[in-house]
Amino acid sequence: MVSVDELRRLPSEERAELLRALIALSDEDPLEQPRYRRRRGLVLAFLVACCAWLIPWTVVLGFTLPQHYKAEQWGAAWIGFDVALTAAFAFTAFAVWRRLQIAILGQIITGTLLVCDAWFDVMLSWGSGEFIVSVATALLGELPLAVLMFVGARTLVLTTVRALWVREGRAGPVPRLREVRLVTIGRSVGGGF
Repeated sequence: MVSVDELRRLPSEERAELLRALIALSDEDPLEQPRYRRRRGLVLAFLVACCAWLIPWTVVLGFTLPQHYKAEQWGAAWIGFDVALTAAFAFTAFAVWRRLQIAILGQIITGTLLVCDAWFDVMLSWGSGEFIVSVATALLGELPLAVLMFVGARTLVLTTVRALWVREGRAGPVPRLREVRLVTIGRSVGGGF
């Protein structure tokens, strides 16, 4: 058995080579296990079915929705949405403060809610006296914040990939995000990382 002190005395190149060799010994992509392959197939079928359903449903709505509609729960809907947006900001702040990977999900959810907020504010104020304020709020507040959230999420993912790349002792440039597969440790770039 090699001690930790002996490992520390190894040059960094040798430690990296040893790490790659150890990873290669158990280089099994967990997503290739039968249960995950089945789940992946089910998830893909479900997502395609959702798209197949939503396309005609959206067309039907386009022809059948009334131009004017009175909503009894208008206030509750907007307050509930703003509570959800506040919770998303708070969750993201907590995750960033604790340096948790789930901050990525928080940023994506918060950014998405901000885009939805801008969309509904602008569309539902169309033709009213509040339209200009809604557009200004969307362009100067909600959409720039959403972009910050999405860029932050991308940055955290890339930082994580870079850290794995370095910790595996890999040389050369870090692959682009679109080249990185879900499970990446020990994989080559052509094969996923």
